[in-house]
Amino acid sequence: MEITPIAHIRNDYTAKFGVPRQSGLVTEVVSDIVFTPEYRNTDALRGLEDFSHLWLIWEFSLARQEGWSPTVRPPRLGGNQRMGVFATRSPFRPNRLGLSCVKLEEILLHSPDGPILRVSGADLMNGTPIYDVKPYLPYADCRADATGGFTDAVERKKLRVLGLEMVPQAQRAALEAVLAQDPRPSYQHDAQREYGLAFAGWNVRFRVEGEVLTITEAQKIS
Repeated sequence: MEITPIAHIRNDYTAKFGVPRQSGLVTEVVSDIVFTPEYRNTDALRGLEDFSHLWLIWEFSLARQEGWSPTVRPPRLGGNQRMGVFATRSPFRPNRLGLSCVKLEEILLHSPDGPILRVSGADLMNGTPIYDVKPYLPYADCRADATGGFTDAVERKKLRVLGLEMVPQAQRAALEAVLAQDPRPSYQHDAQREYGLAFAGWNVRFRVEGEVLTITEAQKIS
């Protein structure tokens, strides 16, 4: 079976570094799902407005590699322990397909780019190809007794972010939410190391010490 993209996502995640590791973690960032010309048909969206959340099936388009490995190093385990690829959400998979749950904020039926789905909570980089959109069904998709395997034992903490006054007010809430997730590789804890992140048209430099992230520089991308 051959599949082709039905849409691409458009948002402020212009580089891989900083994109949330899972969907739903950063709800402050809004994304647009823009359909390719042949799928810009409002009839295909009939009834979708009654659903609060959607499933996106998409491609890790920047994770191309020759062959595949049966084991990978999950970032949540510090990158030092191997797990089976099918026990993780690693982008390095046999078919490089991703699955994300996003919140449907709005349907724009008459934009210059045709009908657009405006969503929040996406973990896709700008331009990522999307292969399908499906409604999230609470009665079938929500399992109260589900367990999270090795991820249940990993402590999740949000960082305190300082220096947000370096960017315009309009970008602060979204940038703070992105940085609070700690975009660094899990195995890096050097308080003197400076990191760079491209987001919403800004190059942001920062350091992390303990649970505090301090922005050291922010420059508008020309």
